[in-house]
Amino acid sequence: MASLRDIRKHISSVKSIKQITYAMKMVAAARIKRAQSAILASRPFASQMDRLIEDLYGELEEGDFSASAAKALFDERHPGGIMCLVLVTADKGLCGSFNTNLLKAAASWLRENRGRKVRVVAVGRKGRDFLRRLKGLDMEISHEMVGVFPKAGYVHAQLLCDAILKLYLESPVESVTLIYNEFKSMLAQRIVTDRLLPLKRHILEKNACVRRAGEFSFEPGKSDLLGALLPRHIGAQLYRALLESQAAELAARMSAMESASKNASELIDGLTLKMNKTRQAMITTELNEIVSGSEALGS
Repeated sequence: MASLRDIRKHISSVKSIKQITYAMKMVAAARIKRAQSAILASRPFASQMDRLIEDLYGELEEGDFSASAAKALFDERHPGGIMCLVLVTADKGLCGSFNTNLLKAAASWLRENRGRKVRVVAVGRKGRDFLRRLKGLDMEISHEMVGVFPKAGYVHAQLLCDAILKLYLESPVESVTLIYNEFKSMLAQRIVTDRLLPLKRHILEKNACVRRAGEFSFEPGKSDLLGALLPRHIGAQLYRALLESQAAELAARMSAMESASKNASELIDGLTLKMNKTRQAMITTELNEIVSGSEALGS
């Protein structure tokens, strides 16, 4: 049976852990409000930018588009070429199944593309470290970005966009896939696997491309405008993904730390009860020894 000293040390250790988990919960709770506000501000912009690109693509005539510098970002190209994966994870752990679910989705995607050359853009330390440990794949981390959470900004999205476009345009890349966690609520997140490039299939799948000849006049030309908007469009989608992942991570960490604090409180209560029972048993044993000694002397 454990001694009182051992039980007291165990209780002290659990109390120290509870203080840490409670502090992490409060920090996440303080940051989640700002992260939610950033998402609510970025979602309409990203959605409208997506719609603008669709409408402008519908306005382009075949001759205009064939001469456009943006054509490489729309059309399917390099069949059988390099597959690119953009994986957005957290920099730290202690956030429940947040990172685990993302890494499972990334592993599933890699299994589907086994035998293909894969280039990865890793955002977050957890995803980068996971990919570095993988063996037996024709995979290379082309770009990494760590330490951006929980203060992700548009400058990070722009740097990420530049790295992805450089890889896509300078290498025989077939497609770019984005995997991240979308914030749904304080208790729920959703894994999103989205095809970032090329854009043509993404636009056609929405069936939102309707030609409206004569409704608008463009200055400069349509193709020039499209070429200027596309990098901003991709940057806006990446910025939204970073903010979604950031808020989802904070919500997951807050929930996980709240559960850990609750479990620590229950463990402390159980250990305290055990300590009291042990102390009572020791007192009872000492009293029995005293009574037995008194009876022995009296006899």
